[in-house]
Amino acid sequence: MPLLVSNYSWQQTKTAVFLSLPLRGVCVRDADVFCTENYLKVNFPPFLFEAFLYAPIDDASSKAKIGNDTIVFTLYKKEAVMWETLSMSSVDKEMMQIIREKSILQAQEKAKEATEAKATAKREDQKYTLNVMMQIEEEERKKIEDMKENERKKATKELEAWKECQRKAEERKRIQKEEKLHQQEKQIDEERKKLRHKNLTKNSTSKNLATKERNSENIFLGKLKEDCIPAPRSVGNIKINFTPRVFPTALRESKVAEEEEWLHKQAEARKAMNTDIPEFCDLKEDEKNPEWLKEKGNKLFATEDYLAAINAYNLAIRLNNKIPLLYLNRAACHLKLKNLHKAIEDSSKALELLTPHVADNANARMKAHVRRGTAFCQLELYVEGLQDYEAALKIDPANKIVQNDAEKIRNIIQGTELKS
Repeated sequence: MPLLVSNYSWQQTKTAVFLSLPLRGVCVRDADVFCTENYLKVNFPPFLFEAFLYAPIDDASSKAKIGNDTIVFTLYKKEAVMWETLSMSSVDKEMMQIIREKSILQAQEKAKEATEAKATAKREDQKYTLNVMMQIEEEERKKIEDMKENERKKATKELEAWKECQRKAEERKRIQKEEKLHQQEKQIDEERKKLRHKNLTKNSTSKNLATKERNSENIFLGKLKEDCIPAPRSVGNIKINFTPRVFPTALRESKVAEEEEWLHKQAEARKAMNTDIPEFCDLKEDEKNPEWLKEKGNKLFATEDYLAAINAYNLAIRLNNKIPLLYLNRAACHLKLKNLHKAIEDSSKALELLTPHVADNANARMKAHVRRGTAFCQLELYVEGLQDYEAALKIDPANKIVQNDAEKIRNIIQGTELKS
């Protein structure tokens, strides 16, 4: 049975009530204080104090100080009036119980509101943190894009400078060639002048013979006329337009409709090969080769850049989808990235293309079975995986690694070895 405390003292102003409650041995750890706007309770076994307050108080700003065997309360009034008593008078047990229950409900509601406010504040903090992180990432992305753009401009500037140097070099070569031609023409003119002077000298020495002189003069005059070669004509271009013809046959002998259909199909094929693949815009002509892309993918796979290797194999397959090694190598990349279903698809496609079964493609067929079997086992489809490993052993029965892996799969199927 608790002991009710009645020897308390209190004072008041218009705005606050000061309550002093003596409790022997009271401490913060053991004292239980419950306060609402109309109810105050202190439980310090075996002592109990209850007060059904005369008027409402601001329980959020009210204070309690525990120490020196006393609890001192500072209760702030909601209305600035003087109280007649600390506790309400003429309160029966039923009314007391109602006030207690109402106070508990009020405390629960406030606790719930405080919890919701705390959760809301936490969500707002998380949202703010997320927005800050997104802003930081956006700034980093923009910074990277700016760096790429600067590098692109720098590369473009260097390329333009290189082109300008090439153009100047070509211009110098053209000027040197023209100067050389001019020198050759000048030498030819000097040779012609010397030849004319020599002919004139011969004419002057033959004047002693009258008859022969006239004949000789006529002859030499004829030769001089022949030697006076006119200057070459100026250089020019004559533009000749021909009827465009793709096929060598004459128009009257060809079938125009069939030729136009064939040309249309060729244009569509070139369009699908080049313009439908945006990634080809950055590739050189010698890089638009499936074999070059396959070697590029192999180098990327060796450096463990599997995603880039897959991109290289994808472009090569777009160019030529009949090369089985492209699918086989891409299956290896998917295995490394745990894209197991894609690894199975690529291995199956490689096996379809590796026909007929000859000695030259035996190693590739064995690898395709092993990679598809590995993907099946990682999907816990051990029976299908064992079938592929057995097919690989039929191709290469002396392969110890494949033999050991097949034996482990058999043990897993038979339950003699736990799956790792």
